[in-house]
Amino acid sequence: MNLVQIEACDGRLLHCIATSQTQHTSSASEITDPRRNPVNMPADLNGYWKMISNNNFEDYLKALGEFVQQRSMVSFSFLSFYVENFIILTFWVCATDVNVAIRKIATLLKPDKDIVHDGEHIVIKTLSTFKNYNMDFYVGKEFEEDLAGVDDRKCMTTIAWEGDKLVCVQKGEIEGRGWTHWVEGDELHLELRAGGAVCKQVFKKS
Repeated sequence: MNLVQIEACDGRLLHCIATSQTQHTSSASEITDPRRNPVNMPADLNGYWKMISNNNFEDYLKALGEFVQQRSMVSFSFLSFYVENFIILTFWVCATDVNVAIRKIATLLKPDKDIVHDGEHIVIKTLSTFKNYNMDFYVGKEFEEDLAGVDDRKCMTTIAWEGDKLVCVQKGEIEGRGWTHWVEGDELHLELRAGGAVCKQVFKKS
């Protein structure tokens, strides 16, 4: 074997080694990338979901306590809300009854859920004609959640998979606060918990 043949052989060998290392690196990347690993996605929550049932929501709101922190400085005021199909409901209420009125209105609403689920990164948007709330988080990572627009509290929140259910624990003023999401067929289920009250909601994929 002459020098040219030896160099050509060495070149082919180095090419084979480099190709093998590249393929191995790519395979490892696919295993560690949660967006490509179905094991890390027990359920696919992606989609736009429309509410079809909402049980015991008012008791859940009562358990949250002060639904609105700010009080009006005047004795009476108007409360106007857009509900379904842009119907305007207007109430003439005493300021001390504002929370009661808002709870009643909230039970009439049928919010939608718009969920973008990309591996361990999930964004859940709760959309209604009254208030919108966005939740942007990574599964398994604790963060401070600002519940402005819900009950204006802050809590330390952790969300993790338990089997095929996404379970949220919200540590703060209210004992036992949190929620659980799971999918059954074309339905998204949500169980809301606070202070012993449990609300169950069901959404259908649109």
